Amino acid sequence: MIEVGKKAPAVKLEDQNGNEINLADYKGKKVVLYFYPKDNTSGCTKEACNFRDSFPKFKGVKAVIFGVSPDSVASHKKFAEKYDLPFSLLADPEKKVLEAFGVWKEKSMYGKKYMGVERTTVIINEEGKISKIFPKVKVEGHTEEVLSALGE
Repeated sequence: MIEVGKKAPAVKLEDQNGNEINLADYKGKKVVLYFYPKDNTSGCTKEACNFRDSFPKFKGVKAVIFGVSPDSVASHKKFAEKYDLPFSLLADPEKKVLEAFGVWKEKSMYGKKYMGVERTTVIINEEGKISKIFPKVKVEGHTEEVLSALGE
């Protein structure tokens, strides 16, 4: 499990353009990793668009944003293009990073249990350590919470 103050797990995934993104390359920058369940679903679309609309403010605090879900590179490409997302979406179909961050969990809907992503945002500081964890994110007002935590 991840903890504030501990080193963030390694992240090496492909983005929507098929480029490998290695979190280790972002040392010296603040990184916002937001984990979401699925491309093109209502809550996930709203969350992505909120990050898109606040993108200039994140650049202002020198923070890099990455969205992470179990969707494929192709799915991410369509989603990013459809909503003109200015940040990378990372594909984790094997769920290695989702599991390393502890966001791949048993969920329940209508009494049925299934495995899925618990909407979570993690802020990683310039040294590669976790500085803030937002578990069970509610989409409304979330980008403001993240910006506030980054000191915007």
